[in-house]
Amino acid sequence: MKIGIVCYPTYGGSGVIATELGMGLARHGHEVHFITYRRPARLAAFQENVFYHEVTGEDYPLFEYPPYDTALASKMVEVVKYENLDILHVHYAIPHAAVAYMAKKILLREGRYVPVITTLHGTDITLVGTNPAFKPVVEFSISKSDGVTAVSDFLKEETLRKFHIDKDIRVIYNFVDFDRFRKINKDHFKKAIAPNGERIIAHTSNFRKVKRVEDVIKVFQKVYEKIPSKLLLIGDGPERRRIEDMCRQIGLCDEVRFLGKQDAVEELLAISDLFIIPSESESFGLAALEAMACEVPVISTDAGGLPEVNIHGQTGFLSKVGDVESMAQQAISILGDEKVLQQFRHNALEQAERFDIRHILPQYEAYYEEVIEKAVVMED
Repeated sequence: MKIGIVCYPTYGGSGVIATELGMGLARHGHEVHFITYRRPARLAAFQENVFYHEVTGEDYPLFEYPPYDTALASKMVEVVKYENLDILHVHYAIPHAAVAYMAKKILLREGRYVPVITTLHGTDITLVGTNPAFKPVVEFSISKSDGVTAVSDFLKEETLRKFHIDKDIRVIYNFVDFDRFRKINKDHFKKAIAPNGERIIAHTSNFRKVKRVEDVIKVFQKVYEKIPSKLLLIGDGPERRRIEDMCRQIGLCDEVRFLGKQDAVEELLAISDLFIIPSESESFGLAALEAMACEVPVISTDAGGLPEVNIHGQTGFLSKVGDVESMAQQAISILGDEKVLQQFRHNALEQAERFDIRHILPQYEAYYEEVIEKAVVMED
């Protein structure tokens, strides 16, 4: 198949999954065309069967901001026509699903029907999509997609609850690539961070309020009082300065490392003993899954799709949002006993293997074929 993938090229979950999916499809022999305004963050090196088409918009005095949606629609039309794509797969509803509908209608005037699959990832439904400024367009464009997928059962139910959608939504879980995310020997790296054998706790996010990074600090403070530990904060975002100030105020600067955005996050997870994700909302919890693939147990909230990934009492523990005391006690119970920690590590890996890209990729391939077959019937 010749597949067009439209996504945000950032470190966020939707962009990561879209890029990893495209690279996986290319390894299976499909021709994959990424259409976006910048090379995706994880598309770092040349790969056979992968093509990149940059969306560029020109400034014009009439416009306060460049009309990206229009430029993207034109680029979609161009790539579908000249690369003879079989299907477009757009990730994150805003604005990609609406723009894909526009591109599809333009192509239809030229006698070319291209089916569109929209994958819903989370905040495009739970937060941004319900904004009155966007909701009618999101609702319409999802309904007009030829296929719709959601990354968790939770997200599917939220979409059906918040929008009037008369379209079947297929749940295809997020996934992890075990060729990249796995526990490897990085003892020399670990000793550089924890020279005295301290436990290493990790957190990865975009440092937005919804991630509740302050709860990570509060949990770590309580753990540190009982168990010698180090905290790795991976990522960057609007809350980082406030969290840095918080660390200074409680005197933990020497025990906390702010590492910013990291391309090789798997190397940091490989030396970690525990992962904390205290989010107020998560449609799936990709960061938790990547940690589990590296045999790192997870302390998380029970928000959104996290219980579908992190199994309470097996791969880690679940707590209510904001329940710092519970999360700290759970963390101590795992880190304080080496035998318990090893059992949780084993369970985390076993659960993560359910989401191996090798299991999920065929589900997408089968869905593409199903949607293309129906689209051909519609075209006829």
